[in-house]
Amino acid sequence: MGYVYIMPWVLGFLIFTAFPLVASLYLSLTQYAIITPPKFIGLANFQKALFKDELFWGSVLRTGHYAALNVALGLSGSLVAATLLNQHLKGTTILRTLYYLPSLTPIVASALLWSWIFQPEIGVLNYLLEGVGVQGPRWLQSTQWAIPSLIIMALWGGIGGSRMIVFLAGLQGVPQEMYDSAAVDGANWWHRFRHVTVPLISPVIFFNMVLMIIGSCRVFSVSYVATGGGPAYATYFYVYHLFQNAFQYYSMGYAAALAWLFFAMMLVFTVIQFRASSRWVFYGGEVKQDGGK
Repeated sequence: MGYVYIMPWVLGFLIFTAFPLVASLYLSLTQYAIITPPKFIGLANFQKALFKDELFWGSVLRTGHYAALNVALGLSGSLVAATLLNQHLKGTTILRTLYYLPSLTPIVASALLWSWIFQPEIGVLNYLLEGVGVQGPRWLQSTQWAIPSLIIMALWGGIGGSRMIVFLAGLQGVPQEMYDSAAVDGANWWHRFRHVTVPLISPVIFFNMVLMIIGSCRVFSVSYVATGGGPAYATYFYVYHLFQNAFQYYSMGYAAALAWLFFAMMLVFTVIQFRASSRWVFYGGEVKQDGGK
C-alpha cells in the first residue's frame, strides 16, 4: 500500500525529471537538430563550447558580473529590510505587505513595466531626473547601463520577497538575552549587529546566498523580454545563449551540452561555498576551538 501511495510521485519523477536528465546527457554527446536523428559525436559539443564558441565565455563573464552585483545588493537589501521590520514599530504589518507586493508581480509584467520606466525619451525615471537638473542615461539602450538597469529590476522585485521573510524569521529567532548581555557590556547597535545578530543568523545568510547565486546565474526572462540580449550583447547571459542555440538555431545537442556545463559550474561553485562556509557560518550547539570545529 505504501508503494501505491508514493507511485504518483515516483512516476512524476521518472517521467518529468529522471528521463529528461538522462536524455539530455545523451543528446549532449550528439549532433541533434530535432528534424534529424541524433548523431553521436562524443565530446565535440563540449569542446566547441569551451574552445570554439566566441559567445560562450562572454556570456559566462556577463552572467558572473550580474550575479555578483545582484547577490551583494540583494542580500544586504533584504537583510536591512528585515531588520527594519523587526523593530516592532507601528504599521509594521502594512509595511511588510508593501515590501512583499513587488515580488508577486509576474516577471514578464515587471520587465515590461520597467522597460517603460527606463525608456530614455518618454520614461518616467529620466523625466524625474530631468526635473532636478540631471541628464538621465539611456538605461536599457546603453551597453554601460543595461546590466545595472536589470539589477534595479531584480532588486525591486526581490528585496522584499521570500529572502526578506526568511531573514525576518531568522532575526526573530535571536534571543533577546543576547542583546541585553551585549548592551550591559557596552556594545552599541553596530557591535550588537556585527557580533550577535550576524553570527546567529549566519546559517540563514548562507541559505539565502546559495539560492540567490543559483537564481542570479539562471537570469533569462528579464533579458529576453526587456533587451533581447542587447544592446551589443551587453545582456547576453549564459541561459540566453543556451536558449538561442536550442530554440533559435535548433541545435539541441549543443544546447544540452551547454546545460550540463552550467550544471557542472553551479555544482562546483556550490561545493566551494559549502566548504568555505565552515569558516563563518555558526550553527547552534557548535563549539569551535583554535580556529577549528
